[in-house]
Amino acid sequence: YSEVIKSDRNMATAAAAAYTKKEVDAAGVAEPEKVHRIRITLTSRNVKNLEKVCADLKNKANEQNLAVSGPVRLPTKILRITTRKAPSGEGTNTWDRFQMRIHKRLIDLHAPSDVVKKL
Repeated sequence: YSEVIKSDRNMATAAAAAYTKKEVDAAGVAEPEKVHRIRITLTSRNVKNLEKVCADLKNKANEQNLAVSGPVRLPTKILRITTRKAPSGEGTNTWDRFQMRIHKRLIDLHAPSDVVKKL
């Protein structure tokens, strides 16, 4: 019986942790603001700029005491195009190989959507 009470308390605290400040509407009823798990996906061709944006987001979230995880580095997509150098098709078979690398990062935030919009 005591284990059931403990589990009920844990569930109640977990449910309470899902809400932050309470807002009062026109009728005077308090509505708790729900905490969301927000996943931000950032993509770029330039790694340096991408890492800077990730660091800025994480610093701003930490200043507001939000739960942040990431940035998670996802595999780089390499888009490749191989084409002939000679436009006419005559001459030596020489080829150009072009590629574009797309880097991707994930950042997870646990916060109300209003707070994340201000970031």
